[in-house]
Amino acid sequence: MVKSAKSRFESSLFDIRQLLQADLFDSELEAASHLLKNNFARAAGALAGVVLERHLGEVCASHKLPLRKKDPSINDLNQALKDAGVIETSQWRFVQLLGDIRNTCDHSKDAEPTAADVKELVDGVAKVTKTIF
Repeated sequence: MVKSAKSRFESSLFDIRQLLQADLFDSELEAASHLLKNNFARAAGALAGVVLERHLGEVCASHKLPLRKKDPSINDLNQALKDAGVIETSQWRFVQLLGDIRNTCDHSKDAEPTAADVKELVDGVAKVTKTIF
């Protein structure tokens, strides 16, 4: 089967976009690590959470998964990926844990996220961006 020029072009653009996105995510996670090393755990966790949410959104889009909400959360995206069979239950649980840590960083007024939890979030997001497509 011969690919059309348009199909090859679109495929090449997709590959370039994926590479640029991965580089951007790596840079943002490096910034999150830097924030964490300088005792800005909440900011580091918030930044890592943004990377996680955007990555999951990209994965959903690449699999053309329908989403019910205009602005889906990490949990919404994670559930859509699990329901579509893109990720396994163990991956789904791992992303749920990361989402919970992110929520502590972004929303909890009563509790400060620990440096250990935020390190787990940053490292976990790095793993997710490399293993969930």
